[in-house]
Amino acid sequence: MSDLNQITITGRLGADAEIRRTQDGRPIANLRVAVSETWRDSNSGERKEKTEWVSVVCFVEGLCKVIEQYTKKGSRVLVQGKIQTRKWQDQSGNDRYSTELVMQGFDAKLILLDAPKQEERQEQQRQENREPSRQQNNHQQGSFDRDLDDDIPF
Repeated sequence: MSDLNQITITGRLGADAEIRRTQDGRPIANLRVAVSETWRDSNSGERKEKTEWVSVVCFVEGLCKVIEQYTKKGSRVLVQGKIQTRKWQDQSGNDRYSTELVMQGFDAKLILLDAPKQEERQEQQRQENREPSRQQNNHQQGSFDRDLDDDIPF
């Protein structure tokens, strides 16, 4: 059995995503996700909390667009990718290491966990009411003249 490099976290964005572009225009999204756990101290009964900060880098163009349009500081997200450590040098020439969750390829996943706010739902409904459906447009243009009762060849 081979090893599996896959990490899934849920948490809140600590800041708005930083979107950069490569020289050929492809987007790269950088996120900082706060992953918290809470518990009650067995001795004092006091509630405790610990937060870990996870750096996330997304190279998937479609997911970068979703991140750019629909997330902001405080958004709850589920992120899945691979864990990678990269080596870099600081201004003094010292070697530094950063461990990140990297979203790249077919197994990258992003789920927005926040429920849409009432204003956003109303705006979306207004947009849908203003735009006629594609099928109506095609029918009006005369390109939808196939009879839907044709026999299916299988």
